[in-house]
Amino acid sequence: MKLLPEPEALLLSLQLATVTVLLLLLLGTPLAWWLAFGRARWKALVEAVVALPLVLPPTVLGFYLLLAMAPDGILGRLWKTLFDGPLAFTFPGLVVASLIYSLPFVVQPLHNAFRSMGRAPLEAAWTLGSPPWRTFWNTALPACRHGFLTATVLAFAHTLGEFGVVLMVGGNIPGETRVVSIAIYDQVESLAYGDAHRLSLLLLGLSFAVLLPVYWRGRRGGLLP
Repeated sequence: MKLLPEPEALLLSLQLATVTVLLLLLLGTPLAWWLAFGRARWKALVEAVVALPLVLPPTVLGFYLLLAMAPDGILGRLWKTLFDGPLAFTFPGLVVASLIYSLPFVVQPLHNAFRSMGRAPLEAAWTLGSPPWRTFWNTALPACRHGFLTATVLAFAHTLGEFGVVLMVGGNIPGETRVVSIAIYDQVESLAYGDAHRLSLLLLGLSFAVLLPVYWRGRRGGLLP
């Protein structure tokens, strides 16, 4: 009996979650900033599109992403042109799907944090001659650090537990797209309950470990009741 079944699947899940979180912070921060302070009339439409993965069944999202990543799909053709390879049923395909599926878990906490901070600290820094990048780094980032922590933790945990979307887009290729949630499903299907139990407990512990700092920090900072 292996102490830790499917170590390759677990490592792949951790890699996917890490890459997804880093890319989402880079992409989601300016989007959340624009949603918080922008004045475009169609901003509500963008907010609805960002939040769509929260209510859309994962299989529906995964199905349309699979069509888009197919060799004749818009994403598949673009990827083929840029990198001369397929996108569906690959690790980069999982990353693309995870970026879309976990986007609201980064954008919404950052959006709320920016809105809570307001424009007053930014305008004060601008009045003192601080350039935009320094204002963000020295003013917005410290004031919104709990929002960044929440966004990082939620996106990481959500990506780690993905099932429907990654199964539709990546399938079940060992070492390439077989993440730990799919491994657990396969073990249950084959009645290997012992291995499924150990992996499930590991994911449960990881999820609790990454969520705990958010609530601990929130209570210490008075951000939670």
